[in-house]
Amino acid sequence: MTHITSAEIERTVQAALMGHGAGAFAAAEVARAVACAEAVGNRICGLYYLESYCQQLETGRVQGDVVPVVTAPRPATVHVDALMGFAQPAFAYGLAPALDAARQFGVATLAVGHAHTCTSLGYFTEQIARAGMIGLGMTNASPIVAPPGGKTRMIGTNPIAFSVPDGEGGLAMQFDQSTTTVALGKITMAKAAGQPIPLGWALDKDGAPTTDPEAALAGSLVSMGGYKGWGFGLMAELLTAGLTGGVLSCDVKPLKAPEGPPHDLGQFYILIDPSTSGVFTDRLAQLTEMVGEDEGARLPGQNRVLADPIEVDPAAWAQAQALAARNA
Repeated sequence: MTHITSAEIERTVQAALMGHGAGAFAAAEVARAVACAEAVGNRICGLYYLESYCQQLETGRVQGDVVPVVTAPRPATVHVDALMGFAQPAFAYGLAPALDAARQFGVATLAVGHAHTCTSLGYFTEQIARAGMIGLGMTNASPIVAPPGGKTRMIGTNPIAFSVPDGEGGLAMQFDQSTTTVALGKITMAKAAGQPIPLGWALDKDGAPTTDPEAALAGSLVSMGGYKGWGFGLMAELLTAGLTGGVLSCDVKPLKAPEGPPHDLGQFYILIDPSTSGVFTDRLAQLTEMVGEDEGARLPGQNRVLADPIEVDPAAWAQAQALAARNA
């Protein structure tokens, strides 16, 4: 593996994006998200996506130079129209007014509509938590999940992320998970590596369990916990499409396809001021202590450390450098 600093990853990714048509601010925001994903070992949402970002900038599937439009239709309700651009700069435009609204009213929502895929959802809820608010977020994606007992792909992996502040500018807890047994990227990476997938991750086109990633991609992924995961996936679908103006998963083409219509996805966030109850900090401390009584146990995301320098895939890094140099 190759070790690269976070700053170098950011510079290289930003250069690659700007060389393919992205504006400086949008490129910087996406680059920061890519470097962060790599720093926590989330390669699916890191450099793995850079080539498709560049291809889609060139074909117009994502608009790299738009300025997101922020409105407040009602008190404590912030809406950002990403204008078919990247989700990262759109979120950045909406975060400050959403935080202000949460501090004033106790709870606020931030809806980002008409956006490109946001990849790592926890990257965004973490920013909410580091600003002192509890962050709950969700998004939809291209269709890859059939209802339990069915075969027709209707919704995406539709992840949900939850981040809790520690009161000192850090994280006390965070989880970021798809509502399927596994993220779609793990299937595509297994296919690229010529490796089988575990039984229980996916079904083939006939609805039969499969360990073949190619058959899985032609079929559907399995909701985590069966009907329970399906229910959470539907919740995310309704909130992210219905409250942001984005489309349903069934109308989204494969996320990494170079050409085609824009993703037009939605991301929906709820920001909660933990000080409203007066006891949240105490309950969090009690819960943390109880979990910590078992040796090796911890809250999700607790004590997470970002690597820097970062161990990256040499092939992915070489590709990033080539993309950065292509239009230099």
